[in-house]
Amino acid sequence: HLVESGGGLVQPGDSLKLSCAASGRPLANYKMGWFRRAPGKERAFVSAISRSGGSTTYADSVKGRFTTSRDNVKNTVYLQMNSLKPEETAVYYCAADTGAYATVSKNGDDYEYWGQGTQVTVSS
Repeated sequence: HLVESGGGLVQPGDSLKLSCAASGRPLANYKMGWFRRAPGKERAFVSAISRSGGSTTYADSVKGRFTTSRDNVKNTVYLQMNSLKPEETAVYYCAADTGAYATVSKNGDDYEYWGQGTQVTVSS
């Protein structure tokens, strides 16, 4: 069970930190990803992090501005978003990948468990 939080309304250029808390199972068992769905658009990959947190990958559009991290003791994954843009208004989802390989995936179809999403609105 994954629950996202931290969304809200911010102005362009602002920062926001999303959290994804897991219950029921140790988050350390999963590779984790963040995705977003903007109004009228398909779901898009944002970032992913390995089980240990030692490996991360990002969509080109967020590189240098977004940072994903995890605290396996707290069973939580984070997405720090800086310099937000209006076009990044979307529902943000965290997802868990149980695959055996260490490589993190950018493909949402590889993720078995999803949270309900949290709305991020970037507007002046």
